Amino acid sequence: MTHPAIRIEGLRKIYAGGKEALKGVDLTVPQGSIFGLLGPNGAGKSTMINILAGLVVKTAGRVEICGWDQDVNPRQSRASIGVMPQELNLDPFFTPRGALEVQAGLYGVPRAQRQSDEILAMIGLTDKAEAYARTLSGGMRRRLLLGKALVHHPHVLVLDEPTAGVDIELRQMLWENVRKLNQDRGMTIILTTHYLEEAEEMCDEIAIINHGELVAQDSTANLLGQLDGRTMVIEPASTPADLPQVDGITAAWRPDGTIACSYRSGQVTADQVIDAVRGAGISIRDVRTEQADLEDVFLALTSSAS
Repeated sequence: MTHPAIRIEGLRKIYAGGKEALKGVDLTVPQGSIFGLLGPNGAGKSTMINILAGLVVKTAGRVEICGWDQDVNPRQSRASIGVMPQELNLDPFFTPRGALEVQAGLYGVPRAQRQSDEILAMIGLTDKAEAYARTLSGGMRRRLLLGKALVHHPHVLVLDEPTAGVDIELRQMLWENVRKLNQDRGMTIILTTHYLEEAEEMCDEIAIINHGELVAQDSTANLLGQLDGRTMVIEPASTPADLPQVDGITAAWRPDGTIACSYRSGQVTADQVIDAVRGAGISIRDVRTEQADLEDVFLALTSSAS
């Protein structure tokens, strides 16, 4: 029987002082997926990741990683997951090769099975293999964090805000590597990010947590389909005197001279919007439609859960 990559049941964490960071979360991450874990600051994402990594002790609940119960088989569950943290926590006196070798040793990877050179090549640090970490740029250090997360050949890779504050070149390199790990090795990727367009482009499935509770989990396509808001953008052939005034349709000028007609597809059809525009005496030169994006879904769900 194939186990999910991650199975979380009733996960709670109460910190000293009484703050409840996680309130009985149930979450399942399918094997081989690129899974987005989203939520505003303070929602509980970092607490959940640290529990998965074995860095924070949960208050209650059950955590399985690749079928290994974290309480029953802690070594196997920890060996199944690699975490690229948001913080640049590198020893400045290690070289990239030395850092990878030490990390592999900590996980008990035999020398014959270590792939330090292959990892250095993948993250683009072959020419910096013997440079001290303190001499590396911020982007290079972030690449090295990715390499350290991969030394023990984990089945699950967690990327915690991996592209926060990095340049476009590094971001593209990172996503290229993530796709390769997912497609070639079948590695499950769990991504947290504040760049919602990244999650929309990269993730097969997304979970959104807010105030320590799971408020949504579904495929990216289904989440985007939850909002039926549409916008039809009309480019008029000439400047009209009046905008359409019809129930269910909100028309407004945009700075580029187009007219944005917002409506709900469950109440108004596209034909009705076109009829309303023509009924206002507007001749249409061009038309296009816009749908809700992940940011709209995210704001709707987190606002309703506040």
